[in-house]
Amino acid sequence: MSDARPILLEIEHLTMSFGGLVAVSDLSFVLRRGEITALIGPNGAGKTTVFNCLTGFYRPPIGRMQLHADARRPFLLERMEAFRIAGEARVVRTFQNVRLFARMSVLENLLVAQHAARAHVSALSSLLALPSHRRVARKTVERARYWLDKTGLTSAANDMAGDLPYGWQRKLEIARAMCADPLVLCLDEPAAGLNPRESEALSTLLLDLKSDHGASILLIEHDMSVVMRISDHVVVLDHGVAIADGTPETVRCDPAVIRAYLGAPGAEDVVPARGPA
Repeated sequence: MSDARPILLEIEHLTMSFGGLVAVSDLSFVLRRGEITALIGPNGAGKTTVFNCLTGFYRPPIGRMQLHADARRPFLLERMEAFRIAGEARVVRTFQNVRLFARMSVLENLLVAQHAARAHVSALSSLLALPSHRRVARKTVERARYWLDKTGLTSAANDMAGDLPYGWQRKLEIARAMCADPLVLCLDEPAAGLNPRESEALSTLLLDLKSDHGASILLIEHDMSVVMRISDHVVVLDHGVAIADGTPETVRCDPAVIRAYLGAPGAEDVVPARGPA
């Protein structure tokens, strides 16, 4: 059962306004360890604003975002700078629009993502090629090659990232994020622009990340076939307010969700049931 898993990320009463516009209003939900939670809703519902608050792009005036990384006091993300959220709390995100280093190779994109792992190695040890530097450099390359293999990008390791087909760029973004060893992986519409075959492959990859690596994923996605197949937990937003929170099976039949998300009563069949895992 979902409730048996410990809470990793706890959002409480999150509120974010821009002038007189309330983008997110009194939002509370949890992400449990090793689960996939999807944030869905119509365009403008506030989903990306939630991501921007979690990752430090916005500083919410109201609400608490607690990351229970270990037995110590939780990280309070609303009080942290963006670079500390990524580096210390290890909340890592991708974007709705692909943001790769286009003129770097695929492998170089994955090496750059691991800069934090090399930060503790002094400039002197790097300059002198001391064992500590060589050891970290070797592990960095090994990790990058592991994620190339895991995402099926090994054959493109030396290609320029900007020259990859669009679906491969999406996979590279996920590989790059995983190289940062995230506690929470925030994916902003990873299936956007993918064809059905690529969306199916993405679903399989995300399920593998959860089962093989215990990944805890917070997902924004409009492709309901992906959401209903892979999610353990779905939160539905409409005009910044949570109108449903539960399992995919429960949410897809909720009348408020059907009205807000689909705009047509009795349109349950438009929201697909969870596909085979």
